[in-house]
Amino acid sequence: MKYSLKKGTTITRMLCTGILFFLKLAVAGSLCAQVVTVPLQTAANALVLQTNEFKNLSIIYFGKKLHDVQEYGLAPQVYRQTSDYSGMLNSAYTSAGSRNLMEPAITVTHADGNNSLDLQYINHTIKQENENVTLYTFTLRDPVYDFSVDLFYKVYYRQDVIEQWSVIRHQEKGNVLLHKYASANLYLKSDAFWLRQYHGDWAREMKPEEARVTHGIKTLDSKLGTRANLFQPSVFMISMHQPATENEGTVLFGALEYSGNFRTDIELDYQNNLRIVSGINNYASTYTLKKGEEFVTPGFLYTLSHQGKGYASRQLQDWARQYKILDGNGDRLTLLNNWEATYFDFNEEKLKALLKDTRKLGVDLFLLDDGWFGQKYPRNSDHTALGDWQENKTKLPNGISALVKEAAGNQVKFGIWIEPEMVSPKSELYEKHPTWVVKQPARPEYYFRNQLVLDLSNSEVQDFVVGAVDQLFTSNPSLAYIKWDCNSVIYNAHSLTLKNQSHFYIEYVRGLYNVLKRIRSKYPTVPMMLCSGGGGRVDYAALQYFTEFWPSDNTDPLERIFMQWEYSYFFPAIATGSHVTDWGKQPIKFKVDVAMMGKLGFDIVVSHLAEKELQFCQQAIRDYEQWKKVIWQGDQYRLANPAEGDVASVAYISRDKSAGIVFSYLVSNRYAAGSALPIRLNGLKSDSRYRLREINLYPGTSSPIDSTKTYSGDFLMTVGFNPEVNAGRSSVVLTVEEVK
Repeated sequence: MKYSLKKGTTITRMLCTGILFFLKLAVAGSLCAQVVTVPLQTAANALVLQTNEFKNLSIIYFGKKLHDVQEYGLAPQVYRQTSDYSGMLNSAYTSAGSRNLMEPAITVTHADGNNSLDLQYINHTIKQENENVTLYTFTLRDPVYDFSVDLFYKVYYRQDVIEQWSVIRHQEKGNVLLHKYASANLYLKSDAFWLRQYHGDWAREMKPEEARVTHGIKTLDSKLGTRANLFQPSVFMISMHQPATENEGTVLFGALEYSGNFRTDIELDYQNNLRIVSGINNYASTYTLKKGEEFVTPGFLYTLSHQGKGYASRQLQDWARQYKILDGNGDRLTLLNNWEATYFDFNEEKLKALLKDTRKLGVDLFLLDDGWFGQKYPRNSDHTALGDWQENKTKLPNGISALVKEAAGNQVKFGIWIEPEMVSPKSELYEKHPTWVVKQPARPEYYFRNQLVLDLSNSEVQDFVVGAVDQLFTSNPSLAYIKWDCNSVIYNAHSLTLKNQSHFYIEYVRGLYNVLKRIRSKYPTVPMMLCSGGGGRVDYAALQYFTEFWPSDNTDPLERIFMQWEYSYFFPAIATGSHVTDWGKQPIKFKVDVAMMGKLGFDIVVSHLAEKELQFCQQAIRDYEQWKKVIWQGDQYRLANPAEGDVASVAYISRDKSAGIVFSYLVSNRYAAGSALPIRLNGLKSDSRYRLREINLYPGTSSPIDSTKTYSGDFLMTVGFNPEVNAGRSSVVLTVEEVK
């Protein structure tokens, strides 16, 4: 065959012309598609999605809200970066197998074995749920396969928070395999990015690391099954241009609302833009999606601040109290826990004495911790009895009900510890139901803290767990508190009843949420602590069912100052359990002052307190009752970072700026360490005058703070105030009240 070329025509030119011709044919039906621009606006920001002539849905802007919405469309035109060869770098939900070159949000194998996916915009809806909340839904569909994805964006206007998730479905003639199925796919532009992430282990939770994001993919993930946050929490920050400080800089907070394996991919692409893909970890979890079935991903939440980390945290805390944490605007009980007083060594008489101490101390509730159950295999250590939720009659011959009655006689409430997701190898439950346990049938068992995990993907196990909790309330209707623990990760992941093992990790979490929904439907208001050997399982999907979480088993108050500083960026004080214990060498005043920054509790032997120590605790509890609403519902301002100096200082200011409470602590034992410089307050009214008064004074001591003086808010925020923290005054609590 011969080809004749016109004069001046080159092979390269001819090939390019041919490629363009066929591309035009391929998209001929799309060229006339109308471009759709949808700004998702909050009080301060805008996330702008736009279609192009090929029906691709992309993120063209995410930043400060503009006055003129028409100008969002101009944003892509001012960048002069290298070519986007695929046209998918800023995809709102990046699919794999077609022309994408970067990390995808979704990867599938169709019923016919094909691995490609091309999601094109079909339509979108906008639903105004109330004056503050708007739900945007974008429907994307493959033009070749009957496969679609709905992208949901729930926008909380005042809080600058967006929750995002996806719903995946198909109508193909067979099953479709989902290999990756992210909740969200974000796209950010900046001249530089910094990632602040967290790591840890038991008693070392929430340790921060910050570094500039370099090219390639940084993955934050967990494969633990339960206690998913043990080594790597699912929360993170992205600073743009430069690392954000407390009050300056642009920063994005991100968090996945999921209690199982998670994965967040942070990819700096070849254009130097940042792509964030977050969702369930697809590790060992290819999902077989049946025709007509919907796969709903968990929510991914984020907030963008242009005023530093402090503003972002206040917005997120407000959102959490209003919309996510169970009874986030309500009250909480101050408790005394027996764990460090007795550990497993207790009986009815010891507990009755502790109940009297509960009233003597002045708190609301006594919490009976681990060790109260087990008949055949008594729970005298952590080697036995998990799953056998019957009272140990040797320790408690008259049962829990006698203790509940005793608590009522002492005018306090009664709560109890339970770890219903776990089983001891040495237990009656394991003997009766060996198939209820997560384990590989042909491999030796391997224990985490001498226990195994019950298989919550099994509906019978779900019924058992719900029944165990229900029985506690049925037998003790006035039971007032549950501490829900979860101490084991999943080894040898395998369900002895689930047909498709690649569904196990997903079905376990679905089973957990089903259990919690059922319990909450019957007991909607009972306070429950989300405990997981510390902060191993704290996320906003779980906190829909719990009133508080346990940040760490490490209750050394000095350690807690650092931990709770980092936790507070993502979780409000009302949800942060903080107890006074024997951990640490600091005096009782220091311990109480630190614990008052969260949801206060005690885990001490009251009878061992000296007279002045008891008096101090009693007065501190009364002070806490007066100020807890400001701590729980006020705006938090971090004033002095413990990682940067001798002193840590945190303030909580009422929403109307009329009152506040400031906690300051010495975090260094170096010579002459203390508050050499004044601490500048924040969140006050500049033109109002305020009086400072010291509370939580130890009996027999006096304060150097002159409470008769008044200061303008302008002075306190510009010059500051010295709490006079030093080796002799290692913790200081000041109230700030507007003088009217």
